[in-house]
Amino acid sequence: MATKAVPQGSKALPVSLDDVKAARERIKGSVVRTPTLHSLTLSNLTGANVWLKFENLQFTAAYKERGALNTLLQLDEEARSKGVIAASAGNHAQGLAYHATRLGIPSIIVMPKSTPIVKVTQTEGHGATVVLEGETYDAAYAHSRELEAENGYSFVHPFDDPRVIAGQGTVGLEMLEDIPGLDTLIVPLGGGGLISGIATVAKTINPSIEVIGVEAELFPSMYNRINHTDMPCGGDTLAEGIAVKEPGKITSQFVEALVDDIVLVGERKLEEAVSLLLQIEKTVVEGAGAAGLAAMLSEPERFRGKTVGTILCGGNIDTRLLANVLLRDLARSGRLARLRIRLQDRPGALYHVARIFHEQGVNIIEVYHQRVFTSLPAKGLITDIECETRDRNHLDRLMTALRRAQYEVTQVELA
Repeated sequence: MATKAVPQGSKALPVSLDDVKAARERIKGSVVRTPTLHSLTLSNLTGANVWLKFENLQFTAAYKERGALNTLLQLDEEARSKGVIAASAGNHAQGLAYHATRLGIPSIIVMPKSTPIVKVTQTEGHGATVVLEGETYDAAYAHSRELEAENGYSFVHPFDDPRVIAGQGTVGLEMLEDIPGLDTLIVPLGGGGLISGIATVAKTINPSIEVIGVEAELFPSMYNRINHTDMPCGGDTLAEGIAVKEPGKITSQFVEALVDDIVLVGERKLEEAVSLLLQIEKTVVEGAGAAGLAAMLSEPERFRGKTVGTILCGGNIDTRLLANVLLRDLARSGRLARLRIRLQDRPGALYHVARIFHEQGVNIIEVYHQRVFTSLPAKGLITDIECETRDRNHLDRLMTALRRAQYEVTQVELA
């Protein structure tokens, strides 16, 4: 497949490599120059030569600081004194609030009323005034534009602004300086600010480099726009950072001109990628931050043998959600299981079953008895036992031992 190149002349895009380099000079010393590190284990797992850009190590744990700060530093004194406003319930809110406060610029963040309290608290902790308005992002966005007009605030868009795009492009500039041999970049894609900036840098420095965007299957908004499709867009995705229903008008121009393809990834691969990054790289990422790895897991043949760079774009994941992801991954790998066993309701029945678990070296975590809500005869008994094994083979040996002892056993599977 031929790769796309930077358009010239009248079709030139509103951000150039020089704009990104200027942004880097502005923000230098105020954002972390995050490392790009090789992962031998993930390379062996995927068949690609995998390099990871650790943007989850920024102070607010996401790359969004770059574009926000580049925008703030280009405001004149009058605009700074009046303050800035944005509509966001995610990383953009925190990045803008943090740097606005650091620069002495008032910031107002409008969030939907349904925003989790932890995100409200974190944003307020960075010095912003949070306004809760509406039940959806669209309602919050509309209110923020009203406040902008009424009070003379400067609106800072999370992605559809050349200054933001140039700031996000510094991620790609650092990657290609550190690892000039990259031949493929896999970039999480929501509104399109990050991939627009990175593609501008990559295609100018090396026109033959392949730039691939990654969207969640539940939110294929940019895929729909570029490919003129009409797939449904919505749902509960782990990758909420790229769960955008309407991509930017400006960023769509960049994606259409520079991005070679868009890959859609499912929720199971996103969960697997989050879990692998924690287990292997000992780093916490949110669902969007794991999207690049999820793409490699989804389409291994496509990236096999390539030198691939991807961005761990954010690390702001709710701890309870992270715990659920890890436990579900343990269940899918066979290291954690719930077995449903049919017993006779008589003394010693559970003891004899437990003895088999002991003989097989399997740890019992929880036991659930069910006598009433079952279709079994009155003397029948269903017992669910949650247990911990070493791996799938260990679990299979346990189930074989139970069946040899004449027990009817099934595994309660995850969806």
